[in-house]
Amino acid sequence: MKEIPMPYVKANQAGIVLFVVASVVLQNPWVLAALWLVQVAGLLTRGKYNLFVRLARPFLRTEGKETQAEVLQRFNNTLAVVFLTLSLLCHFFGWTLAGTVFAAFLLIAAGVALLGYCIGCTLYYQYKRISRKLKPG
Repeated sequence: MKEIPMPYVKANQAGIVLFVVASVVLQNPWVLAALWLVQVAGLLTRGKYNLFVRLARPFLRTEGKETQAEVLQRFNNTLAVVFLTLSLLCHFFGWTLAGTVFAAFLLIAAGVALLGYCIGCTLYYQYKRISRKLKPG
């Protein structure tokens, strides 16, 4: 199983927090669109072209550091893309409050993950637990 160094995961989480906060402060959904591009590029390339990780990589030490399973990181990245997509669609239709709420969900998830609790990890665990129960056999 491939592992992602936690400093890379934290760099992505910090980038998400910074961009969502900037979007809210500037009241500009285009900042969220830029974040969406960063996250989709990372998702499609398995993190290879995640801008936040690429910018932070030269400054991060990963030897001997904690890691996260790639499958878990992809699940969390997918959740980020879903929340960003919903936020952007709401902004597109003029539903600014709903768009801000979806962005806030992402901000809370990434912010709490930076502090040490991964909401996406909990959701992934529950998903796997339920899917095992539903599997015949």
